[in-house]
Amino acid sequence: MAHTEILLVQPVEGLGGEGDQVKVRAGYARNYLLPRKIAVPLTASNRKHVDALKARRASREQSELSGAQELAKQLEKTSLAFAVKTGEGGKMFGAITAQDIHDKLVASGFTLEKKKIHLHTPVKTLGKHEVKVKLHADVSVDLSFDVVSENPIVPVAVEAPKRVENYERPYEKRERKPRRE
Repeated sequence: MAHTEILLVQPVEGLGGEGDQVKVRAGYARNYLLPRKIAVPLTASNRKHVDALKARRASREQSELSGAQELAKQLEKTSLAFAVKTGEGGKMFGAITAQDIHDKLVASGFTLEKKKIHLHTPVKTLGKHEVKVKLHADVSVDLSFDVVSENPIVPVAVEAPKRVENYERPYEKRERKPRRE
C-alpha cells in the first residue's frame, strides 16, 4: 500500500496537530487532506513554514488550556438543580440526560459543547449525582447536581397478597409417562 508524508496545516483529530509531519495513505492525502487545504505536500519550501505553524499551535494550545482552567474554576462553584415530575413512591418520569445538563449550563451563562459532558447513562433516580465535564485533555471537572421532585412524594401503599386456599401451582412437576420401546 502506498503511503505519503505530508505536513498538516490544521489539526486533524486522530492524526495530529498543525505543523506535524505525518505519514498517511496516498489516497487519503490526495482525495481528502490536500483538496481541503488541511495539509500540504512535504517539500523543502513547505518545511520552512513548519516553524511558524508550530509557534501558532503552541500559542493556541496555551490559550485553550488557560481558558479551560478558568471555566473549570467557575464550574466547580456551580451547582445545578433539576425539578422533575414524579409518581407514586418518588419514581421519576423520564430521565436527566447530558442534553438537559448542557441546556441548564447554557442558561446559567456557560458556553461549552455538549460532547464535553460525559454522562454514561441517563439519571433516573432522585438525589445528588455527579457528572464529569472534560474541558481539555488536561482539565476535567466533576460537576454535581441535584434531582428533586417538583410535587410531594406519596408513599406507595403496599397491600399484602391474598392467600388462596387449594391453589395448584402450574409449574409443579408432573409424572412422566413411561417410554415406548
